[in-house]
Amino acid sequence: MEEKKEQPPLFDQLKDYAETRVKLAKYKAIDGGSSVMASMVADVVVVLTMVLAFIFASFTLAFYLADLLGSLWQGFGCVSVLYLVIAIIFKLNKRGFERPIANAFIQKFFKN
Repeated sequence: MEEKKEQPPLFDQLKDYAETRVKLAKYKAIDGGSSVMASMVADVVVVLTMVLAFIFASFTLAFYLADLLGSLWQGFGCVSVLYLVIAIIFKLNKRGFERPIANAFIQKFFKN
């Protein structure tokens, strides 16, 4: 009869070690992905609430200016011109705004 060769204990330990390392890598990937997703969801909620606050503040400013100027179209027109000026400034300085935003995303993604 043939004898079964028993694997040396070192081989079993190496096999267990490799399996443990693979599991650890999976858990680290899951942890990193879930923390990035949680952070992104929290950031989206903050951005949405800030956008809503900005919209309501814009209407408030427009109605206030309309009251001061005595005309709704003039109040809303002043707010529109203000946003047009801000948009032109952003457009002219686009490069200056892109790099910090990109760096913030990279830092958030690789913060671990």
